[in-house]
Amino acid sequence: MTTKKRVLSAFSAVAALGALGLAAPQAQAAETIHFSPKASAATRAIAKADIKAVARTSNVCGSGWNLYNAEQLPDNRRFGTLFTYIRDSGGGSDTPTCAIFDNNTGSKKYMKVKLCSNYTDTPCKSDEGWFSEYAGPVYQDRGGCGDVYAIMKDSAGHVLVDARRTATSCD
Repeated sequence: MTTKKRVLSAFSAVAALGALGLAAPQAQAAETIHFSPKASAATRAIAKADIKAVARTSNVCGSGWNLYNAEQLPDNRRFGTLFTYIRDSGGGSDTPTCAIFDNNTGSKKYMKVKLCSNYTDTPCKSDEGWFSEYAGPVYQDRGGCGDVYAIMKDSAGHVLVDARRTATSCD
């Protein structure tokens, strides 16, 4: 088969998928990202800048989660990105919450993500260890208004990230 015929054949296959209402894998990944109505402009910009990472982490929590917050940590050097997902659009204290701390260094680091509810009778959930991809997911059934922590250290024990954020707004 000539190169031109292979290209036309591949084009025809993509067109056929589109006619069936199916999308190429890249488009499917992008379509899996659902934003909370309360997601900030900064969160949306981070998601737009690295759609593959956001699509990958959104699938880690499972289906039905909406991206609430994405933050580069410790700053624009971006050793990691802390993602917080919620089940509904409210963001209040009874909101089911999922958190993931994505490793953006390209090498294995000690990482910890911890999600705490604001309900004192609910224990914090955490995931920690040496990860090359991400720490988490961690879940709270009532995680809104609680805190999420992200920690990253290098092999010498130097702290690269030590962040504490509110899991969702409580308004």
